[in-house]
Amino acid sequence: MAFEDIKEQIDHVEEGVRSYVKNSLDFYRLQSFRSMMMGITMATKVLLIGGVGFIALLFLSLSAAFWLGTTLGNTAKGFLLVGGFYILAGIIIFLLRSKIEKPLLKKFSKFYFDEL
Repeated sequence: MAFEDIKEQIDHVEEGVRSYVKNSLDFYRLQSFRSMMMGITMATKVLLIGGVGFIALLFLSLSAAFWLGTTLGNTAKGFLLVGGFYILAGIIIFLLRSKIEKPLLKKFSKFYFDEL
């Protein structure tokens, strides 16, 4: 009789462990899907907004270059000034990259690790 009780308890423990493992796998699968979908939706938003912003910046840059060229009397000078502005902006962003990377890393690590 004692052996049957022990066997029954072992069966209950085994069933509990199997249920725990299955639920843990389902939980982590759901969490990984959630994180992946949040990343995909964020990337989609960035690409859409970035694409529209890029087109707007392109047209604004062209109009500024033509306007400066008309003002200076030489279209090439207008384009050189706009190009120089973008080179200067790129250098400034390159020099400040560590100040940009740290907040982004902090935000995305919080997003990733706090959501799990």
